[in-house]
Amino acid sequence: MANLDYPLFPIFAFFGFVLPLIPLPWHLQAWNSGTCYFMLWASLACLNQFVNSIIWKGNVINSAPVWCDISIRITMGAIAGLPASSFCIVRRLYGIAAVRNASITRAEKRRAIIIDSLICVLGPMIYIALQYIVQGHRFNIFEDVGCMPALYNTIPLYFITYSWSLIFGLVSAVYCVLSLRAFAQRRLEFAQFISCNKTLTIGRYFRLMALAMTELMCTIPLSVVTIWLTAATTPISPWISLANTHIDFSRVEQFPSVIYEADPKMALGIQVNRWASVVCALIFFGFFGFAEEARRNYAIWGRSILRTCGIQSSLPPFFSDKKRYVSSKF
Repeated sequence: MANLDYPLFPIFAFFGFVLPLIPLPWHLQAWNSGTCYFMLWASLACLNQFVNSIIWKGNVINSAPVWCDISIRITMGAIAGLPASSFCIVRRLYGIAAVRNASITRAEKRRAIIIDSLICVLGPMIYIALQYIVQGHRFNIFEDVGCMPALYNTIPLYFITYSWSLIFGLVSAVYCVLSLRAFAQRRLEFAQFISCNKTLTIGRYFRLMALAMTELMCTIPLSVVTIWLTAATTPISPWISLANTHIDFSRVEQFPSVIYEADPKMALGIQVNRWASVVCALIFFGFFGFAEEARRNYAIWGRSILRTCGIQSSLPPFFSDKKRYVSSKF
């Protein structure tokens, strides 16, 4: 199963690494921290998967153990970082829909960035550290897939590992409902707020809302499916102690494709987890990579390249209007 998506998966993973970073500059200028963290986590996860799919194409040799130690922590971080970033996005959207203040001061923006950073950076770091409790051995290597965390299937696993995405998904869903409700109740105020606020466009607001809702529709079902696949693939062992969990901790288990493909549930779980970050990255670019603000910035870059090459730009009037080049902020 895994070898059938080569070279399809590495190609998509590479695009998933590059494409979300394209809108990053104008989102950074807009102090849009939740969206920036979503881009960074999705891009980093795709880079990780891309490297793994290249190195371990057709083999399970433990050729890069240090990289695997880093790789599994990137995987763990993305599992926590993506839903955390989505939560920050929808939380901010609710604050805007509620129209509590006509303007936001620089200090308030700075405080919002600090809060988002604690959730999207410190939170995943804590999550990664907690995985040591349920990590049975150093890591696993799957042929054509690469390094994956080796988590011991005990009851604590479901609370420490799988509850994070599910809880963030459910809380974000509540914020989504509250945002839509606040928007419906205060449409007039919201429209006035948008019209007098130079740092916000209604198009970007609804694209972010659509992104958050799409991510939620994936996060919650994916969390449930992952829990089911884990419970169905291997029996749940009793938790004895941390020392028992870490017996022979330094070992590395290697799984040729013929072994894990023989178990459809295991193969499905591997493919779902490796494709999830790629899908998140491409969905994000689908929402923001073709928007008007993106096209304007592409025009700026295109004109700069042409000028560098000494070529006179002959772009149509839409792109030639410098006033329209200014990227909208949120």
